[in-house]
Amino acid sequence: MYDVIVAGGGFSGVAAACSAAREGLSVLLIEKHGFLGGAACGCYVNPFMRYHLTLNGENIMISDGLFRNILTRLDEKNAMMKNRRGFNEELLKLVFDEMTEEYGITVLFHSYIISSRVENSFVKSVTVANKLGCTDFEAHYFIDATGDADLSVLSGCNYRLGREADNLCQPMTLCFRIAGVDYDKLTPEVWKNANNLYSKYRDEGKIKNPREDILHFPHVAEGVIHLNSTRIIKKNPVDTFDVSEAERMARKQEYELYSFLKENVPGFENSVLLASAPEIGVRESRMIEGEYTLTENDLKNCTKFDDAIAAGNYDIDIHNPEGSGTSHYFFKDNEYYTIPFRCLQPKGIKNLLTSGRCISSTHEAQASYRIMPICCTLGEAAGTAIGVCAAQNVPCSEADVGLIRQKLISYGAFLGQNN
Repeated sequence: MYDVIVAGGGFSGVAAACSAAREGLSVLLIEKHGFLGGAACGCYVNPFMRYHLTLNGENIMISDGLFRNILTRLDEKNAMMKNRRGFNEELLKLVFDEMTEEYGITVLFHSYIISSRVENSFVKSVTVANKLGCTDFEAHYFIDATGDADLSVLSGCNYRLGREADNLCQPMTLCFRIAGVDYDKLTPEVWKNANNLYSKYRDEGKIKNPREDILHFPHVAEGVIHLNSTRIIKKNPVDTFDVSEAERMARKQEYELYSFLKENVPGFENSVLLASAPEIGVRESRMIEGEYTLTENDLKNCTKFDDAIAAGNYDIDIHNPEGSGTSHYFFKDNEYYTIPFRCLQPKGIKNLLTSGRCISSTHEAQASYRIMPICCTLGEAAGTAIGVCAAQNVPCSEADVGLIRQKLISYGAFLGQNN
């Protein structure tokens, strides 16, 4: 019997597990891969999107707390680029191993939660499948950090999928790397010409990828370019048949784009297709129906909730679920929104919290808070909340939100200008 079981070992799950252990709880962290790191390590999602806020002329971290500690640990291993956004995901795996070891967390790799036993609105146990077979694990509390709300759905929670009109989700993307690139040749003019030619080829049907441009980033390794440019549309990210087809389609787009760059763009003449992520990246899938649903208007109105447990200001970044185009709504200096604790509480289950991109929200709101820095703060909030509830021996539905907020602030979290 554990105090808390955390499903999913990405930024949100690791932060949830560490913050719960920080409160003195015994924690089991269950992860499908053979490493921690979630989208960063399993899908090569890199770099970190904006996690700073300009407030009254001062530059501050809006995603603070444990996320700052993670950045510090990466810095100590020389695992970050000078802009403190790009990072080495191999060393991130090691950082997360070290953190979970230091906090005394039991980590179970190569494992899937396949069922959940619920009695009287309380999750009692989960069944985990791996090479040993199927094993039941019991806990007093549970945190769903799977990204896809897997544990919540197995526990009978209602959810939304994608946008309201047609349930289409933001496109899936397979990130990949090209090595042997001559950076000195990649001037802004070269990239401009490359995108113009890419658009021309796409219009002529020579490029099948529906994405409108070539999205690329520098990599921590010299001569390596990171590309976030494949786009798989109209596929359900929680339908295994759809995802299987998406993986194959994305690899075709990967080779198509690599061939285009190598044949047409200065700097890529001697390049080599290096690696694609172990699995395709999912921007959006299920979002639970919680005690409160975060909306686009909440974000645009920069709402400051009384029960805020996290904050964000990344733009509302929606990749067209149907084809080409990406829409943005950018927040101005001094502007940010908060996320209420109620979004972490699925309706109908009293000892389960969600964290990361599967919290309760609309399609539009999720397009902003889905980034790794914000998901990390949501995980820290969920783990801290479970710690408070366990200490008072109450269900999550009776959580002392004031005390949760006080603890988060004491650990360095930014919950608003006046906290």
